[in-house]
Amino acid sequence: MLDVKDVTRMFGTKAAVDRVSFTVTGPAFVGIIGRSGAGKSTFLRMMNRLTDATFGQIMVDGTDILALRGAQARAWQSQCAMIFQQFNLVPRMDVASNVLHGILNRRSTMQTMFNLWPRADIIRALEILDRLGIAEQAPKRTEALSGGQQQRVAIARALMQDPKIILADEPIASLDPMNAQIVMDALKKINVEDGRMVIANLHTLDTARRYCDRVIGMRDGRIVFDGTPDQLSTGVARDIYGADASFNESATSTAIPTDATADRVYADAMLS
Repeated sequence: MLDVKDVTRMFGTKAAVDRVSFTVTGPAFVGIIGRSGAGKSTFLRMMNRLTDATFGQIMVDGTDILALRGAQARAWQSQCAMIFQQFNLVPRMDVASNVLHGILNRRSTMQTMFNLWPRADIIRALEILDRLGIAEQAPKRTEALSGGQQQRVAIARALMQDPKIILADEPIASLDPMNAQIVMDALKKINVEDGRMVIANLHTLDTARRYCDRVIGMRDGRIVFDGTPDQLSTGVARDIYGADASFNESATSTAIPTDATADRVYADAMLS
C-alpha cells in the first residue's frame, strides 16, 4: 500500500510539489500527467529518495520512506526502481553488464571492480532480457542500440532489482511512436503479470487512457485531477494543462500509433 500525505518540496519560496496526497492500494498502473514544470519529476525523485522532501510523508506498507537514512534509504531505493527518460545507462558497457548493475548495491567493492558476477545472476539477467525481446543484444555495447532498445535495457535493469514499485519518469518522451508502444506494452505487462505497482510520468492523454488504471493530473505542483482514464474529458484536460494552445504540440507528440483520438480531441479543443 502506498499512502502519500501532504508531500511538499520547496525551492526557495516556490513549491515545486505542493501538499500532494493520494493513496494507492494494490499493484496499480498509475499515470501522472501535466505540463513541464508541474512537479511530476520532482515527486518521483522524492519517492526514490533522489531528492529530499521539505515535509510530508510517503508511507509504503506502513513505513515512512522519507524518514529513512543511510543504509535503510539505499535499501528502499533497491525496492523502488527508477527508469529515466534518457536511460541513464553506461554507453560503453555491454548490455548484460548494464542490467547486472541493477544489483550493484548488493555486491562488494572488489566484485564490482573486477566485474565478477555469480552465474545465477547472469542467467537471471539474460532471462529478463529475453522476456523483453532483446536477449540477442546482451553482448553488445549499449551505445550501439536504438533508443527503444536502450529503454528496454533500462527496464531490465530495474527488474533485476526485483522492486516493489517501478517509477518511470517520461519513459517514452524521447522515443518514436513505435518504440514508445513497445516500451509502454512492456511496462504494462510487468504491471499485470508481476503484480508490481508502476507509477509513470506521461505527456500524452492517449497514452494515459490506454495504459493506466488511474490518472493523477498535476498543475503548478498540486493535484488537480485524480480519477480513472475514462474521466479524462476535454474539460479535465483544460484544468490540468490550461487553455494555452502552445501545449498542442506536446499533447500530440510521441502518441502511441494505435489510437490518437484522445489527443486529437484535446488538440482541437486547444485551437478552438
